[in-house]
Amino acid sequence: MKDLSIIIVNYRSAALITDALKGLFQHTDKTLDYEVIVVDNDSGDESEILFKEAFPQVIFHPMGYNAGFARANNAGMELANGKVFLLLNPDTLIHDNAIGLAYDQLQASGHVACGVQLLNADGSEQISGSHFMKGSLNLLLPLPYWGNFLRSIAFAMQVKKPHVLAAEKEVKVDWISGAFLMVKRSAVDKAGKMDPDFFLYGEEVEWCNRLGKLGSLCIFGNAKITHLMGEAIGDATNTDDRSYSNLYDIKGLQLMVSNLLFVRKKWGLFWMLFHLANYTWTIPVFGLLGGIQALVCLSRGMKTNFLKRWTGFTFNVIELIAYATMRMMTGRPYFYKCF
Repeated sequence: MKDLSIIIVNYRSAALITDALKGLFQHTDKTLDYEVIVVDNDSGDESEILFKEAFPQVIFHPMGYNAGFARANNAGMELANGKVFLLLNPDTLIHDNAIGLAYDQLQASGHVACGVQLLNADGSEQISGSHFMKGSLNLLLPLPYWGNFLRSIAFAMQVKKPHVLAAEKEVKVDWISGAFLMVKRSAVDKAGKMDPDFFLYGEEVEWCNRLGKLGSLCIFGNAKITHLMGEAIGDATNTDDRSYSNLYDIKGLQLMVSNLLFVRKKWGLFWMLFHLANYTWTIPVFGLLGGIQALVCLSRGMKTNFLKRWTGFTFNVIELIAYATMRMMTGRPYFYKCF
């Protein structure tokens, strides 16, 4: 059995994965016995030829369809021979033996899973893990205008931020970013693999929720990698917005659906309906306040994309309501794929 199985999901991200693999092979301790599995989500390009020529040691597994993050990683874990699994994003750059360091520390600990300190391209810290907030109310903060109101209430109540931005040597968390998520096989055997209902977003949070019932999860702050946040999904959806606060296009719809699905699975029907009510209420709030701001901008000769954003958000909420009332309320298995 190998020490570690590294699983990377590919969807038209051959260039990013090539850079990731170069850093991985160059900056991972040679004493670590590991394998690399690239699971392809029907990219429809020459990815297989490229990887087999450039990295013949890599195992290439075609899914045959765009299975998303959870199902593709599950397929990778089915093929894996490692005592530990590492789910690694295509848009990551490995340096300073971060993988070997995290592996050694995880194996020497009682934790069931770990992450590392993620860095932006400029070297600044990136959120690597987080703690759960009751009802996942923090997921409502990106809502236009209404989210700012909720944030002001949280500040007034001195609510502690759930996210871990800069980790010290070791910080316990409730969930770990899927960009670098290392899990012991023994924990996966008990908790199960990732939930196949998820297409993209939220799946690692739901998985960590189950893993956390078996033991602790942590971020090892002394191991660091660069995460070019949103590059892979941005290329796949043809959007320039790499953030997780864009709720106005197809990427935003997927984010909203996946977040609501997680709320339904972890917190139950009441909290799902509470989130849905907040999304719905945001439509008139966004329309009124955004419209006023747009008129002010136009009066000053400034361009505004208010109408496009409000229309996109409104249609996304309508789609979200359809998913919630027709699918999520039943709690039955369903593949929530929006694109």
